[in-house]
Amino acid sequence: MDGARAGYGGVVLLTALGLSMGVMLVACGGKADTPQAAPPPAVEAVTVGAPGAASELAASGTLQRRREMALSFRIPGVLTRMNVEAGDAVRAGQPLAAIDPAGVDARQTQAAADLERARRDADRARKLYSTGFVAKARLDDAESALKAAQAAHAGAAFDRRWAALASPVSGVVLARTAQAGEVVAAGQTVLTLADLSSPLVLRLPLPARDAARVKVGSSAAVTADALPGQTLTGVVTRLGQAADARTGAVTVEIEVQAPPQLKSGQIAAARLQAPAADAPARAAFVRIPAEALLEASGDEAAVLRLDGAVARRVAVRFGGFDGDDALVAGLPAGSRVITAGAGFVSDGEKVAVVDPRASAAPARKVAPPREVATQ
Repeated sequence: MDGARAGYGGVVLLTALGLSMGVMLVACGGKADTPQAAPPPAVEAVTVGAPGAASELAASGTLQRRREMALSFRIPGVLTRMNVEAGDAVRAGQPLAAIDPAGVDARQTQAAADLERARRDADRARKLYSTGFVAKARLDDAESALKAAQAAHAGAAFDRRWAALASPVSGVVLARTAQAGEVVAAGQTVLTLADLSSPLVLRLPLPARDAARVKVGSSAAVTADALPGQTLTGVVTRLGQAADARTGAVTVEIEVQAPPQLKSGQIAAARLQAPAADAPARAAFVRIPAEALLEASGDEAAVLRLDGAVARRVAVRFGGFDGDDALVAGLPAGSRVITAGAGFVSDGEKVAVVDPRASAAPARKVAPPREVATQ
């Protein structure tokens, strides 16, 4: 009898504890946990373009006038006059600089004296030969000496003309690399001029493989830091025929329709639409990010195409890689394929497509949970 009472008391105690816990949960506003469905995996996706679309080449280079010239003296000497500074506008024929002409004047005087003596000798030899007093060889030597003296005199006169520099074009001084009083060597650049009547061109160094895809006459979109927010139109006018010995790059020249704000020597970037080197063979292929490929074996590959919010595994034909992109055939234009996250999604699984730029936004602050007083 005592054991029964003890058992009955234990049941009553457990029941009371259960009721008490229930009352406490109700008082605290608690409720039983219910299982929730896991959210669909987040992925990124891109839209497939039309087959045969041209790829884009992008590079940076230096803006220059097509006609830029480095001016120098033909003979060495002391620079006595420099009439212009960098940035000055000049007109054709304007005197720019001069060297001390004393040395070249002396050579010209000597050449004139040698020429006069050679003429006298030649005249005397002709008279003597006509009377039979000298041989024909003596006359030939005198006439050869006369020709040499005439050439020396013409050379000295030519050097005298180049003791002063005049602008060959109307343009602007880009650089001045010597000062009055310096001794300059023959051929040493003292001024650099730009012909403002020549077009402004952008010279791009491109890898040989990319340069082979560019054609003369192709259009280009040009941007420069000096013109923020503006895109200029350019046309490819020349393709280099030799690669740089150090880098292997080939220079592509783009003529730019530029406003006066752009100057020679500034940096600019260009984007060109250029077909792949084997464009005819790849005409049926589209470009997708390489990370969109699930697997590739030979010419067979697979991707995950979005069917609404569901990922569908699709077999495609693989055409190789082109830079960071993969070339595939078998996807209609406008299809969306999964890129980031494709390796964690199964065929037929529902997904949530996210914008990668949204991850860069600052996280929204969430208020901490309020404490609930219990009694």
